[in-house]
Amino acid sequence: MQSWDRDKAFSEGEKPRGLFSRYEQNPILTPAEWPYPANAVFNPGAVAVDGQTLLLVRVENMRGFSHLTAARSRNGKTDWQIDPHPTLEPDGEYREEQWALEDPRIVWLEEEGQYAVTYVSFSQGGPLVSLATTTDFRTFTKYGALVPPEDKDACLFPRRFGGRFALIHRPMIRGEAHIWLAFSPDLKHWGDHRVLIPTRPGCWDSRRVGLGTQPIETADGWLIIYHGVRNTAAGAIYRVGLALLDLEQPWKVIRRCDEWVFGPKAPYERLGEVPDVVFPTGAILDRNAKEFRLYYGAADSTVGLAVADPDELVEYIKSCPAVE
Repeated sequence: MQSWDRDKAFSEGEKPRGLFSRYEQNPILTPAEWPYPANAVFNPGAVAVDGQTLLLVRVENMRGFSHLTAARSRNGKTDWQIDPHPTLEPDGEYREEQWALEDPRIVWLEEEGQYAVTYVSFSQGGPLVSLATTTDFRTFTKYGALVPPEDKDACLFPRRFGGRFALIHRPMIRGEAHIWLAFSPDLKHWGDHRVLIPTRPGCWDSRRVGLGTQPIETADGWLIIYHGVRNTAAGAIYRVGLALLDLEQPWKVIRRCDEWVFGPKAPYERLGEVPDVVFPTGAILDRNAKEFRLYYGAADSTVGLAVADPDELVEYIKSCPAVE
């Protein structure tokens, strides 16, 4: 049997086999484990806090509305301690949150000394991007809507560029669904909008693309995990791709993978509230353990975990085609 030459494969642009490995005890969080009634638990934001992994999980109740609840684990895999009540839920002061809070992403803002949670607010006006900050995931300060509907899949970068905050988001414009980038001096007024990662006709990410996890800073650039959607005769399939942005000029895409690197395969990803979906929203880069943990919603029903070698991730995306 011919052995696989990793270095040769990277140099020729081949997708590494087994780049992501599913955790053997998946799904790691299910409605059955929730301390109160829940129809589905999925699409968690992830961050390391006080030596623990904290997931801020989207929880859909029996009315079909969502809120966010924290789950904590020492190893990021097992023995999850789930808040007994919703951690962040709709507030009547913010009409855009009338129906639901969905799909959080989390970053630590070093200059501000607090965590920023971007999430989707949902009401009669449609989905839009909202922001809350916290230092302890017990109390939150809400900023309200950042951009108008219809917009989703958003996250701040953890640091500023030229004194401005940067936001990745995904507006729907004339039926198009590309990943965009915007800038703000104060987290309130946003401008300088531009397309960052567009869809690609005919490819696995032809119907729409959207940010997956928070941007991950590496020595070679910002690692972007994103989801791509393709329509098939059996319905839409949500898969995962990678891109690499310039460290100081994040509007410059350096590399983008041609092939998807993770897609629905396990039964809990193929069957559920929305079949054939892997939807990453949180990641933890554990440099000591040389482990990249990807947290994702599986079929809009449960939370899954996939693990990769961070060096292999970076080497793979660096081997992908350059973006002109």
